[in-house]
Amino acid sequence: MKKEKVFIIKIVLATVIITGLFTYGVLRLAGYHPAGKIIGVKDEQEKTQLWTCGMHPQVISKEPGTCPICGMNLVPKKDNGADKGPSKSKERKILYWRAPMNPSEVYDKPGKSSMGMDLVPVYEDELGGSEIKIDPVIQQNMGVRTARVKKGKLIHTIRTYGHITYDETKTGEVSPKVSGWLEKLYVNFTGDLIKKGQPLYEIYAPDLVAAQEEYLSAFRNYKSMGGRNITLLDSARRLLKYFDVAETEIKEIEASENVKKTILIRSPFTGVVTHKNAVEGAYIKAGTTVYKIADLSTVWVEAHIYEYELSWIKKGQKAQMTLPYIPGKVFKGVLNYVYPYLQQKTRDVVVRIEFENPDLMLKPEMYADVKIETKGKGEGLIIPSEAVIRSGERNIVFVAKGDGKFSPRNTSLGMALDNGNIQILSGLAKGELVVTSGQFLLDSESKLKEAVQKMMEPKPVKNEAKPVKEEDDFFDDMDSSENTKGKNHD
Repeated sequence: MKKEKVFIIKIVLATVIITGLFTYGVLRLAGYHPAGKIIGVKDEQEKTQLWTCGMHPQVISKEPGTCPICGMNLVPKKDNGADKGPSKSKERKILYWRAPMNPSEVYDKPGKSSMGMDLVPVYEDELGGSEIKIDPVIQQNMGVRTARVKKGKLIHTIRTYGHITYDETKTGEVSPKVSGWLEKLYVNFTGDLIKKGQPLYEIYAPDLVAAQEEYLSAFRNYKSMGGRNITLLDSARRLLKYFDVAETEIKEIEASENVKKTILIRSPFTGVVTHKNAVEGAYIKAGTTVYKIADLSTVWVEAHIYEYELSWIKKGQKAQMTLPYIPGKVFKGVLNYVYPYLQQKTRDVVVRIEFENPDLMLKPEMYADVKIETKGKGEGLIIPSEAVIRSGERNIVFVAKGDGKFSPRNTSLGMALDNGNIQILSGLAKGELVVTSGQFLLDSESKLKEAVQKMMEPKPVKNEAKPVKEEDDFFDDMDSSENTKGKNHD
């Protein structure tokens, strides 16, 4: 009986001890620590006073001393509310509402998106990073400046270069319809400004002489018959016009009733002679180009646009042009064509802009500075481009939250805008204050603070169970004491 009781007591004690050890291990793994104990390095950090430099907040020391950069005495680093986690009782603040399928579609109030879907709230704690707090004196030393996030039209001006060329729709060539000899030239040099109907040259051609004789024969027959045989006269007149004989020359033939040796050819265009292939007395064949004439009352400017700018270019956009030799003079034109191919060597696309040139100030082959005004679709959020810290992988903007608190935000950038601004697709809300100067020092402070927090995080305490051998020794001692008592009783 005694041995059975002892065995039962052993089982009960073993069960209690094992259950207690198991419960204690579970609580330790869950993060429970006995009251009054200081566990880990985090509690040490809360009691440790850190020291920093007023001019260089990135310098942090655990002991007082001087700044290694400027030599100033270190001052105690104030513990701010940004180091503490957000209160559980505090409600989450909604910054703005966005469309679930398009993060760049942002609204100030809840409702429906353009696709008819319910808008999704974006909370402040979802966009925040490692929040920091800077003393006002240090802010002034750092030169911190802020700007407000605005919503407005997305205007971007493309600045490029171009060269002036001829308007191809207002150029032409003068060439005879018959072969003959140039007896006299009235336009003797390239660059001469001529008007429509102005004499160009006189040509002797056997075909023109034959056409005149035919016309005079029909004309005399028409007069003798009292104007009844007009069909033959019209046919002969038409042949002279096909040979580019002007109406004034035909009337002179009718008035003199004599065949002229040479026929005067007049200019069919108004413009400037850009090419001359005529020499007095020379023989030319039918179809040979004698003159090239270009009307410079309007000119084209071929501007060069890079590939990434093509999405902003559209037909009908307004453009401005300035010339180095006329400082202060601005010419205004309209983009009327985008060439459908890329320049292989320069890797850009040529666009054609038309400009009025009544005073002939714009001369072909001149180089010009061109500005093309482009507009994005609708409106968007706009901030100064200098507020963005581009790390390569992320685009960070610091938001001023008041009371010296600053919070970094990851943002998505849109198109570059005029006046040094940039479009924000997501990450910010209208009306927020962003840091435009001194944000790099804030970024350094934020990263240092994050690094210090990671270095001073408590390491997990391993709960090592006691070896089972001690329990065996405990029960062995009980067995030995019982055996000793039994022997003494016997």
